[in-house]
Amino acid sequence: MHNEFSRVGLVGQWQRQASSHVPIQSPASRIPDDIRCARDYEIAAQRFMAESVYAYIHGGSALDQTSTANPRAFGRWTVCPRLLGDIRQSDTRVQLPGAMLDHPVLLAPVAYQNLAHPEGEIAVARAAAATGSAQILSTLSSFSLEDVAQSAPARRWFQLYLQPDRSASLDLIRRAETAGYKAIMLTLDATLQIPSARAQATGFTLPAACVAANLQQYGRPDAVAGGTALRRDVIGGLLRHVPCWSDLDAVLAHTQLPVWVKGVMHPDDARALQGRGVAGVVVSNHGGRALDGAPAALQMLPLIRSAVGAQYPILFDSGIRSGTDVFKAIALGADAVMIGRAQMYALSVAGALGVAHLLTLLREELAVCMAHAGCRSLADLRSATLIRNGASEVRDECASC
Repeated sequence: MHNEFSRVGLVGQWQRQASSHVPIQSPASRIPDDIRCARDYEIAAQRFMAESVYAYIHGGSALDQTSTANPRAFGRWTVCPRLLGDIRQSDTRVQLPGAMLDHPVLLAPVAYQNLAHPEGEIAVARAAAATGSAQILSTLSSFSLEDVAQSAPARRWFQLYLQPDRSASLDLIRRAETAGYKAIMLTLDATLQIPSARAQATGFTLPAACVAANLQQYGRPDAVAGGTALRRDVIGGLLRHVPCWSDLDAVLAHTQLPVWVKGVMHPDDARALQGRGVAGVVVSNHGGRALDGAPAALQMLPLIRSAVGAQYPILFDSGIRSGTDVFKAIALGADAVMIGRAQMYALSVAGALGVAHLLTLLREELAVCMAHAGCRSLADLRSATLIRNGASEVRDECASC
């Protein structure tokens, strides 16, 4: 949505109300007893979120075809166990442009995290610091990038939506640099969005407390990309502000920080971005929140890895629900992954404690899968054997990227 919840769409208008978004339960002060694996947070979150908020976070766009396809794509692959591997010194560290991480699970940029918990992104920053994780802060965060930076010494990146006033975009980059963010992640796949039918049916509205804190100094809330307004004049309005190659070049020229591009789903786009000097790409369909009916992100991952070569940095999001999913994504070509919805579920259940626990569970689940597959390090995952379900011949269906 992984990971950002931008509400730029084709029809209708969000109304700001607070009364329909009162949580069913307040966040727990300890981890509930029924949380035994990372996936359990998705179920538990329904007790801690209002129905309309849960429907919005859980859903994608339009008919939810792509948001449903993303996690299902992982079920098409199984991990083949191996025997007698020396796995006594396993290692999950990964080096990325902008971060050396203890494990390959990053916290994806998600807008308005106070939808899930009053402390929102600040609570997530504390969880990231406690677990040695990287947090990628959304342009549409409910707390300013400066406030989040001061809340915890986490590894921080900043996600950027290009604004209609491009000078505001460049100023956001300057602010991120000043506040100590180590990389810029430019999201290019969510210019247009139709909210999911389920979210609309439950009457989801953006609460008054959900304000894009980073954008308040740049003008009207409905005049900024990634904001809360849904416009009817698609051709005359939204499409006028769709990013182009010159906008990317301006960002690259404006900062010395590594610039990642999020929302890559085509090998030709990945090659073009690589040639343009982008530090790395994020294979993502925005968690199914952009074009409904697009392929599952996992389907495109091996093709994009093949297009850019073995050494070019790739992150993946859209559909990660377990440590085994993390394993599969890395085996199919990613260097690391990002989680969006999952962190919102854990945040709603137990705040910073919940997010830290979720990250711990994912890391443990990944380590168990690595042990069974005979992998000591993340580099070993590239030669792990995945078998496509229903394959008649293993040699034709193994994926060694």
